Amino acid sequence: MAAVDLRYARALAQVVEEQKLDTAAVQQQVADFADLLDESFELREVLSDPSIPESQKVGVLDGLSAKLGLNKTVRNFLAVVVGHERLHELRGILEGFAGIIDEEKKIAEAEIVTARPLDAASKQLLEAKVAELAGGETVRATYREDPSLLGGAVVKLGSTVYDGSVKAQLEQLKAKLVAAVAA
Repeated sequence: MAAVDLRYARALAQVVEEQKLDTAAVQQQVADFADLLDESFELREVLSDPSIPESQKVGVLDGLSAKLGLNKTVRNFLAVVVGHERLHELRGILEGFAGIIDEEKKIAEAEIVTARPLDAASKQLLEAKVAELAGGETVRATYREDPSLLGGAVVKLGSTVYDGSVKAQLEQLKAKLVAAVAA
């Protein structure tokens, strides 16, 4: 993520905190606007065109804000992003904002890869273990399947990967056997 994205994300988070706004609602409203922007080439062109006066761009934003039901703070934030010609970075800003909110709420993102689908009880147990690894934080887990793991799980928590798969254990055993034969 670009430093600029993070700067805008922090500014939005600070304003949301100062005004005691619902962070989930703000996040959703910005995401809704970003979705609309992704879907409409014309809107992107109008809001990104430097030859169009900023007052007209703000007028377009005002009309969209009413239709989308955007909070005044979100509308103002988007006007700043448009005014500073950072609209192309909106997804990165939104990602940074989500990260800041997760950090404040002590929510850790985890990607869990298993060989087979897990039942609800197994997911709950695994997420509890991952929460311990995350220092007791709440865990928001996404799951994927990879049959080549044979069994066990691979957990990515932040930049750390915990590989408890049968495949990894077999590879470690193979390395030990090769080293023993070579010795």
